[in-house]
Amino acid sequence: MKILSCNSNPGLAEAMGAYLGVPLTRATVRRFPDMEIFVEIHENVRGEDVFVVQSTSYPANDHIMELLVSLDALRRASAKRITAVIPYFGYARQDRKPGPRTPISAKLVANIITSAGADRVLTVDLHAGQIQGFFDIPLDHLYAAPVIVSDIKANYKEKNVVIVSPDVGGVVRARALAKRLEADLAIVDKRRERASVSEVMNIIGDIEGRHCILYDDIVDSAGTLCNAAEALMKGGAASVAAYVTHGVLSGKAVERVTSSVLTSLVITDSIATTESIKVARNIRVISIAPLLAEALRRISEETSVSSLFD
Repeated sequence: MKILSCNSNPGLAEAMGAYLGVPLTRATVRRFPDMEIFVEIHENVRGEDVFVVQSTSYPANDHIMELLVSLDALRRASAKRITAVIPYFGYARQDRKPGPRTPISAKLVANIITSAGADRVLTVDLHAGQIQGFFDIPLDHLYAAPVIVSDIKANYKEKNVVIVSPDVGGVVRARALAKRLEADLAIVDKRRERASVSEVMNIIGDIEGRHCILYDDIVDSAGTLCNAAEALMKGGAASVAAYVTHGVLSGKAVERVTSSVLTSLVITDSIATTESIKVARNIRVISIAPLLAEALRRISEETSVSSLFD
């Protein structure tokens, strides 16, 4: 087994290598003066089982190109099998046509990853489950839920917890977490009465005097999350925290979270942590490196990956 890290999340790749006792493959991923990407692998990979670790987070297009060029370099170096390990799969929110003359970019990205030379893909918490079908190669879809469940159990042992979906679209995800924790489920139903008028929040479920945990797969601008937290507090919740797999946190999202009523926002390291996140008073990062590393081991040894979640 060999692990190759591109530039999007080297810390996560190093943690995975440390867990497995496998040093990262020596390689150069750099740019020419005109910003063209150049990859050179400094070790023999002929006949090897190679895993390329790269989240397609901001800047998404640069990171996607780094991944594609790395896959091509490995294919031309005669690697036996190449697995694209994409902890955060960018463009996943463009999984259907929301209107006429619009693209399905998630399918396009799946096609070019396959064409570049990937033999299989490993990813975590896809925004939409149907994206698995966009790939014509095997895809292993991991869930961060086991890591999140462990953290919730450690921090909310004696508390009366209710799992909350911040919108109707995330109900299935939140219900699965609530089932694992044997907790109740609540839903924040948001609707806009008319254009340019603030959304009206309705809470479905019993939250009075309880510790609410919002659960979602992606937090980007954090607007929905912070508005939902405020609605829950107004509805009588004792406290509101949030657990989200992918902390995109673009623009003023970090500032928005730190000034919100959220006691904490817990994200995973699927996306590299910025300095503003590290110093934020109520944002905490938990690692999915052991989960990913164990999946790498099982893929390499041809054993069951799904049994990780039994």
